[in-house]
Amino acid sequence: MATTKTLEARFEHLSMKDEKENGNSDRTYGKQKAPVSSVQSNSNSNRAQLLKLALQNNNENKANAMNVPASPGRGSHGALVTRSTDENGDQRTSSSLCEQPTVPKDLHLGMFEIGKPLGKGKFGRVYLAKERSSGFVCALKVLHKSELQQGGVQKQVRREIEIQSNLRHPNVLRLYGHFHDSKRIFLILEFAGRGELYKHLRKEHRFPEWKAAQYIAQMAAALKYLHKKHVMHRDIKPENILVGIHGEIKISDFGWSVHAPNNRRQTMCGTLDYLPPEMIGQGSKDNYYSEKVDLWSLGVLMYEFLVGEAPFEDTPVMTQRRITRADMSVPSFVSPEAKDLIKRVS
Repeated sequence: MATTKTLEARFEHLSMKDEKENGNSDRTYGKQKAPVSSVQSNSNSNRAQLLKLALQNNNENKANAMNVPASPGRGSHGALVTRSTDENGDQRTSSSLCEQPTVPKDLHLGMFEIGKPLGKGKFGRVYLAKERSSGFVCALKVLHKSELQQGGVQKQVRREIEIQSNLRHPNVLRLYGHFHDSKRIFLILEFAGRGELYKHLRKEHRFPEWKAAQYIAQMAAALKYLHKKHVMHRDIKPENILVGIHGEIKISDFGWSVHAPNNRRQTMCGTLDYLPPEMIGQGSKDNYYSEKVDLWSLGVLMYEFLVGEAPFEDTPVMTQRRITRADMSVPSFVSPEAKDLIKRVS
């Protein structure tokens, strides 16, 4: 595997500008072919071995968290505090990774063997990775600070880290920890062995009702958990759902999520096709919405699972009009029971 300095050099030459797509980027993550990575293993055998380890780890019903102690005064919450490292991985501030009083460990890039790219987003790439000392397999998300600053999304990333690091549910993607250097932020994420749900949906066009029912039941359980913790996801869509090695789904991408104990928000965010009427045409000071926006998105997701396309998909203007009027037609091949559930949720 590549040395730390070699990995640093390869990451350094990654241009995130090349990863941005022109126009609407809402669905570029799911529709693009797998990107050619600038960070690869030295051989196909190493890559295959890394993937094999990933599958083995996912087959174990254990929480293989890396050994990092809780931060003083915050251990009971399992919270993470950003730690800063230089190019040699020296620790500047302490952090916690999970709720376990174990041996301290400094987080830095040299701890990981980097494997194949798993995907890319607007501001970063995700790689298969293995922690060298424990063999723990994970996904390493690499974000460039300059790109985050140019996009004005620093607050979103901080919120994503704060919220996702404190979530523990089988259908919510785990964030095990994070670290950063002068130019990049690294998120240590749970590895979802079967990749993006969106790609599975596009391949099958639409899911049979038994499979859609399983996915929706898992989504409902995950959303119930999030809402109990006063967390609104606000960007539920197939592109933000991953599939684990056993076929279970994992809600990911908490960049638009928010912790709102008072259950009232005004900010317009998310993806147009999945926005509820109360988030369309924001501007009125009285135009508040609650965690129920995620339930509307769940109904839209249910429709797309069964039909193969979003119910209000049209031009941007027409999509907004159709959403406000709840103007959708359910095809006849959808069972009466499923049709009734879609209308009840939406």
